[in-house]
Amino acid sequence: MSGERAEAFARQAMPYRRQLLAAAFRLTGNHADAEDLVQETYARAFAGFRTFQPGTNLRAWLYRIQANAFNTRWRTRSRRPQEVPIDDASPAVERAANSRYASRSAEDVALAGMSDPALRTALDRLPGHMRTTVCLADAVGYSYAEIAETTGVPMGTVMSRLHRGRKRLRAHLEAA
Repeated sequence: MSGERAEAFARQAMPYRRQLLAAAFRLTGNHADAEDLVQETYARAFAGFRTFQPGTNLRAWLYRIQANAFNTRWRTRSRRPQEVPIDDASPAVERAANSRYASRSAEDVALAGMSDPALRTALDRLPGHMRTTVCLADAVGYSYAEIAETTGVPMGTVMSRLHRGRKRLRAHLEAA
């Protein structure tokens, strides 16, 4: 990428860092993972900036990259077991490996930190695409159009996922 293009990227994309960090924290549940997610988002955005269409919504484009990066990371982490080198296995490492958070994703840990265990359990039972839609709408406050751009699905799909997700959430909460 040319120097001009790099400067254009920095000038246009960097003002969204705080917003991306806040959204990343809501997704990951901790600051370190949120920082990593924002860094990965900017790396992917910089690599693909030549595909960005000037005049379109840069903020939504960045959020979509972030959502895709989070979903990819979450899927990868949920499929891999915790790895601990045997040489480094001290009592503290063994306790951490046996902790209730050892093989859980950042999203699961964030849900575990929620104050209402019934809400946490109900959200945990939702499929990932519904949980993401419900969180973006109800926790972050995005509009249907913003969620559609962020997740890369049609607005009608967002509306149905949100409706079905809230309905399932309500049913899980009523059963609890």
